[in-house]
Order: sequence, then C-alpha cells, then structure tokens
Amino acid sequence: MSSTTSHVASHFPLKKKSQLDLARQLRSAVAGLSLVYVGVPIAWAQLATGDMSAVQPPSLSAEVSQFLSTYKMGTGDVISIRVFGEPELSVSNLRLSDVGTVFLPTLGETRVGGLTLGEVEKAVADRLRGRILVNPRVSVSVEQYRPFFMNGMVKSPGSFPYQPGLTVRKASSLAGGLHERASLKKIFVIRANDPTQQMQRIDFDSVVFPGDIVTIEESFF
Repeated sequence: MSSTTSHVASHFPLKKKSQLDLARQLRSAVAGLSLVYVGVPIAWAQLATGDMSAVQPPSLSAEVSQFLSTYKMGTGDVISIRVFGEPELSVSNLRLSDVGTVFLPTLGETRVGGLTLGEVEKAVADRLRGRILVNPRVSVSVEQYRPFFMNGMVKSPGSFPYQPGLTVRKASSLAGGLHERASLKKIFVIRANDPTQQMQRIDFDSVVFPGDIVTIEESFF
C-alpha cells in the first residue's frame, strides 16, 4: 500500500467496519485526491482559453466602491450632468476631450479632468451660481469609464472596455486568455491615477481600474 493510501486509511477506524466497507471508503478517498491533482491543469486550461465561468474570484465590491468614490475623471470617460429642475442645462453622454474638458450648455468648455464626481458637481454648480441660478443642484454620473490595457502574454493584447469589479484574472479572459508561457508571478500595472506612473507588481486576483496598463510577462521556467 502506498504512503498516500496508508495516510487516508488511518482516518477510518477498522473496528466495526467490514473489509468491503473499508475498500469502498478507500476508493472514494483516493478518487478525491485524484480530483485535487487534476484540478490544476483543468483550471489552467480555462485560463488559457479565456473560459472564466468556473474560476471567478470572490466579490470585490467594497474595494471597487471605495476606489470609484474617489475616482478622478480622465480622457475617454463619458459622463452625464444633471441640473435639477433645469432640463435645458442638463446633458448626457459627454466624452472628456484629450485635455480633460467637456462642453456644457451656457457654460461652454469646462475642465473636469482630474476631478472626482463630487468635485465636478461643485465646479459646475459654482459656475452656474449667481450667473444663471441662485442655488443650483447638480448631479454627475459616469456612463462609461475609460478603457484599460492588457499587454504581454495574452492572446489578444490591446484596450478593453472597463467593467466595475474587474480583476487581472477576468481581464486576461477578455484579452483572449493566457499564452502557455505566461507567468502568474510576474504581473505588473501602471495605475492611471498614480501621478508617479511607476510600475507596480500585482497578482492574478488584483483589481483593475479604468485606464490601468497591465502587463503579464513570460515565464522562462
């Protein structure tokens, strides 16, 4: 009997157990160990083909919500601005220009790049106050976040639409899956909201945010 089988057998009391029952238990236990072993290549096959349906990470909504609450607008974001009670001053689906501005009715070009949603609301309200309205109430929402980028050992590198809750794991699936020599230990990101633009090492279940540039390097071993 192998060491694995002996270890498994030690978990079953021999007293009051027939040989037939013991044999059945051993077969069931060894089969379970085999499933653990074959699970590794199965999971890798899912990653390589982009089939992520069975390997989704746990919810990251708290982390994502915290980030998006302080998210700063940037080129490529699409926002809607609503001025309560003033439909003629409200506008939908404004895409930020390369210099971070949008065109608003009566106000013209307005810079919103680098501001959070709350700061955009205040900036628009301040410009409306006194000139047009006495006490404007402004609400700003993001309709579409700027894309993120996948580079390196993915099958279809490029830019992809951002989805809240996105991780490197899911982003790799959107990029066509991983090449066989992709390294899950050498993953780097340049965060769009990082003023230093320094490359940071992250892991396969790290969160991806709008505008991030993710690179998965090749494994040589």
